[in-house]
Amino acid sequence: MKTFPMCPACREEYDDPSDRRFHAQPNACPVCGPQVRLVDPSNRPVTTDDPVAECARLLRQGSIVAVKGLGGFHLAADATNSTSVERLRRLKSREEKPLAVMAPDPETIRTFAVISPGEEALLQSAAAPIVLVAKADPFPLSPLVAPHNPSIGVMLPYTPLHHLLLRGNFTALVMTSGNLRDEPIAIDNAEALRRLGACADYFLMHDRDIYLRNDDSVLKTFLVSGTRKEVVTRRARGYTPQPIFLQEEVTPLLALGGEMKNTICLTRGKTAFLSQHIGEMGYRETYEHFLKTIDNLKRILTIEPRAIACDLHPGYATTGFADAQKELPVFKVQHHHAHIVSCLAENQVKERVIGVAFDGTGFGIDGTVWGGEFLIADYGSFARAAHLTPVPLPGGDQAIKKPWRMALSYLATFLGDRGYENPETIQKQSSHDREMVLKLIRTGFNSPLTSSMGRLFDAISAILGVCEESTYEGQAAMELEMAMDNGTEDYYDFLYKEQEGPYSINPSPLLKGICSDLKDSKSVGYISTKFHNSIAAMIVAVCLRLKERCRLDRVALSGGCFQNGYLLSQSISKLREAGFTVLHHQNVPPNDGGIALGQALIANEHFTKTRDKKTCV
Repeated sequence: MKTFPMCPACREEYDDPSDRRFHAQPNACPVCGPQVRLVDPSNRPVTTDDPVAECARLLRQGSIVAVKGLGGFHLAADATNSTSVERLRRLKSREEKPLAVMAPDPETIRTFAVISPGEEALLQSAAAPIVLVAKADPFPLSPLVAPHNPSIGVMLPYTPLHHLLLRGNFTALVMTSGNLRDEPIAIDNAEALRRLGACADYFLMHDRDIYLRNDDSVLKTFLVSGTRKEVVTRRARGYTPQPIFLQEEVTPLLALGGEMKNTICLTRGKTAFLSQHIGEMGYRETYEHFLKTIDNLKRILTIEPRAIACDLHPGYATTGFADAQKELPVFKVQHHHAHIVSCLAENQVKERVIGVAFDGTGFGIDGTVWGGEFLIADYGSFARAAHLTPVPLPGGDQAIKKPWRMALSYLATFLGDRGYENPETIQKQSSHDREMVLKLIRTGFNSPLTSSMGRLFDAISAILGVCEESTYEGQAAMELEMAMDNGTEDYYDFLYKEQEGPYSINPSPLLKGICSDLKDSKSVGYISTKFHNSIAAMIVAVCLRLKERCRLDRVALSGGCFQNGYLLSQSISKLREAGFTVLHHQNVPPNDGGIALGQALIANEHFTKTRDKKTCV
């Protein structure tokens, strides 16, 4: 606000001890404060006496408007207008990923969603996050807002501009991040015009600068034994940089997080400070945002780190940053170890636990892709105690984008005898594509081995015909969760190979059972529920084996797969029934948005022993 000097009237209020605006930060009025304007993509002003009212009129007519918010621009559209929502998706290159909406008040939200008292309290909190809630039936908004999904992300207005805009007689406005695909959110007026000009028909802007990008935070709730709990899946505006309180004092450290859903972490004393969501590190703007966030947090928190922690993956941009600087020692931390320690830190536990780390991708110490891991871990060390039997990832990233490839990989690896041809999902692929993928699987060419639980979810989603090709991260697993009917407690089995070293968890019985149920015309909802039950049962079975071997009765759950509310709830309940104490995330994201916290505390353990560069394994 320093660029908006107070006019005489505002200055008089500010300097008068008897005025309620005495030393109000900031004090401004229409004469001396920020100004709102409405322009077209060529930055030509729209002639109007009331830019906000005109913007509302244009939205009602079906226009898409880039609206400048608190931490960046949103792309806004009338959420009841399918034509506008479809055009926004096409222009933004966001084919199916759910879009968040903003509604004027909780009463209006109840016309299209079901919200509990706890969810309403979250919506009305000072942080004003996006909260994932169940859709109402009937659902009066466009079905294109959140296709194939019984939930919708909702938020309330949190700036004066939002409040004024929502007065325009809207049930809800789509308010999605002002970016294209996974690029960072636009914050500068000129930047928004340049980057969003092809998406937006108009721009509702003001002349108050945004210093740092800050996306909306995202929360969801889940039930455990009748109690509703919350978990943050994206920690940003409203939640950062609130500290995470630690058990013990730690060295001032900078942890750089991962490549996706990047956040950084700075530590001081008995506190750790996770940054806001930075994003996917494959974009120049994101990397610049990453650098600016480091500098900003160091400055405002007056922390000068004495060491740096980063992921073990040699190809990450964060690892490159750590290696390029020569001033501070670097500690490289295994991805899933960081996941588990982030959960321990949030729960203020330092002792050894059985750590269950389920996600899509993490660089393993053997050079393969991990992600279905049971670790025996504390801050200082970890041992891989059990894992899913590895399978080829045919075509690398292409197998993530096309889950039918993972389906073929699992079926060909574990069923053999052309058992992979049975599901309709595989049959409908062209013979050329099938043979090409089978060749990759057989030869191992461009097909690294993976033990990823996320890829198993992808495979089952594709086998059931729920999602054969993914347009956004986690789509296949999310849609598999949404396909459940919750009508059974049945589950499939796994094979557990007892051996020296880690147990190998073989999904052959599960795959045979799913294929058999498909032949018997069992519903997709039934099979999906049975699969989810199987993963929870497998977690308990493996933890019981490890309890015998290691004499541990405490389990920590972390990784992106535990964003799945049903899996998380079932795992916690069944582990408790089996006599375990269960640690899980609430304020720190279970996905990669939380691993910087774990990296920092692991590096701190090693820093106290040696100041040399070190791989923390």
